[in-house]
Amino acid sequence: MNNKNVQKANHNEQPEIAAVPALKPLRNPAGLPKLLRAEQPDREARAFLRILNLPPRPSSTSVTPKQLNMVRQGFRAAALSLGRRPVVPTVIEREIDGPGGKIALRVFIPVDVTHATQFETFEEPLPAFLWSFGGGFVIGDLDTADSICRNVALAAGCIVVAVRYRLAPEHDLTASREDVLATLLWLEEHGGELGIDTTRLALGGDSAGGNLSAVVAQEYVRRGGTALKMQVLVYPATDLKMDTIEQYPSFQENVNGGYFLTAEAVEMIDTLLEESKNELDLSEPRFSPIRAKGLSGQPPAVVLTAGFDPIRDQGIDYAVRLRDAGVPVELLHYAGQFHGFLNFDSVLGAGRDALQRIGDALAMAFCGEEEVDRTVEIADETGENGRILHTVGEVATASLTVWRATVGWRDTLLRMASPTAASACKVLLTPWSLPTALVRRRISKRINPVSARQTYPQWNRLD
Repeated sequence: MNNKNVQKANHNEQPEIAAVPALKPLRNPAGLPKLLRAEQPDREARAFLRILNLPPRPSSTSVTPKQLNMVRQGFRAAALSLGRRPVVPTVIEREIDGPGGKIALRVFIPVDVTHATQFETFEEPLPAFLWSFGGGFVIGDLDTADSICRNVALAAGCIVVAVRYRLAPEHDLTASREDVLATLLWLEEHGGELGIDTTRLALGGDSAGGNLSAVVAQEYVRRGGTALKMQVLVYPATDLKMDTIEQYPSFQENVNGGYFLTAEAVEMIDTLLEESKNELDLSEPRFSPIRAKGLSGQPPAVVLTAGFDPIRDQGIDYAVRLRDAGVPVELLHYAGQFHGFLNFDSVLGAGRDALQRIGDALAMAFCGEEEVDRTVEIADETGENGRILHTVGEVATASLTVWRATVGWRDTLLRMASPTAASACKVLLTPWSLPTALVRRRISKRINPVSARQTYPQWNRLD
């Protein structure tokens, strides 16, 4: 992306909204969220973004290999520090053969399996969910996916497999697609080695991982595969053509607002991908799944979008196109959240809510229940409640956010410095930290209530 394409606007200015060139006529736009973007981010999101935006933004988007490594390590540390990492009974590291060498997997099993031979003792094999992490195809790894995978494994009662696909700019954009597809095919053929029911699979991912999941689902169906029971696309990048991306209304609304995925971040990613995109036609469905000619026969989908996300409209548009092709879609829309919020569920109640909803949807799909086709809008219900109560809520939320973030960063940095000292500290602090964490979460839930409303096919309050 060139500087001329994204103007650095004042956060208080309302950018001019451009029209999106239609890829094809939308015959069935029913089910769009009633509120695409809240007046302001949710209260917890506001507190988090204030902290996130305190450091000055980099003036240059050019990145050396050393700087890229620092960005990768920074994102990894943030995900480990600000994501809940509940205990999963069994976590296994595994490698499989892939088209470009070994592919590393991290397998989360919601039952205690001490030895590999015990997989054969399962009363029945468990379904599996393949997760591809986000990060613009240039950052992210198994650690940045760790919290999400742990939560989904427990919520859905399924085995979750995180895949470390090859990243750009070291590899071109075809490599990530090849790795995720190879892993899905391996699970279908060899998943029984891990106690997986190979007839009940699902896949999903966030951001770039959502792109990969949609692409691989299309290719899997094209090959005649039938094991996929669901695809979970979390704020997915479904169109990689930069000239189109810039014209989406959500891009114009949100890219200059300091909402995590900023203009600087987008430009940095685009710069890093420049060599990877050489001689690649990004309008092909294998890169931009929204441009596929037909989507009929795709597995049922959960599509999650956020109001303050520059690529919000890509996810919503893909959900509409899936429905237009007769594919059931549960569209979960968080009008007051930003791109990437699932990674920070220790400080964002909306992240915890979203992970539980994803787990519930997977559990239903794996049980063979009828597919859900609906739009659910999840909103911050704090309101103003008078100036004094509003101010108290803002201060309390900011304090709780700083408190939890400080604890998370302390624990992560200590683990990096000395795992032994971190373990000893955890043992000493657990009797104190568990009650305080419970109190903190209850206070946060009380002062930051969230409601869910089903707005398609009809309006219905869910909580």
